[in-house]
Amino acid sequence: MELWDLFDENRRFLYKQHNRQEPLAPGHYHVVVVVCVVNSKEEILVTLRHPAKETYANCWENTGGSVLAGETSSQGAVRELKEETGIGVSEEELMLLGSVRGISAFYDFYVVRKDVELSDIVLQENETADARWVTLEQFIQMGEDGTLAEPVYRRFRQFEEAFWKLIKNEGEEKKHENL
Repeated sequence: MELWDLFDENRRFLYKQHNRQEPLAPGHYHVVVVVCVVNSKEEILVTLRHPAKETYANCWENTGGSVLAGETSSQGAVRELKEETGIGVSEEELMLLGSVRGISAFYDFYVVRKDVELSDIVLQENETADARWVTLEQFIQMGEDGTLAEPVYRRFRQFEEAFWKLIKNEGEEKKHENL
């Protein structure tokens, strides 16, 4: 049984837990994380949702999922990334771009810089069916043509400006470090 901590519309903890199998009551929210892995070529890692998934089966996405009861958002992001791809990162490696409130959840959008060979990706059974690196242009095209899960694309577009500022600024900092 998967349990979530519950929050109000202002993200104040309600000191209640919720069983994922039950519908959420109006005014209750849980936390969902999205982790966008970007390599040194500025490519984005996408995984293919398993064909047996109830929603968005066979669509590409970024790693993500619900934060479990007792976890912080960043702990949930580290766990989800490890479970879905086998990629291990520390909480300190995660960069939080922002959070947005949806209908029943707060979505925390993280970026992590990591060079990983596709052959090293460990896909989670019944969750992920494939993985690949795509350019920003390919990622946007996948969003436009519907091969990228719609909520993933929508959330990326909400944080796109901050995403590219972070990626470009980090690249500039690395150039100056090498001088």
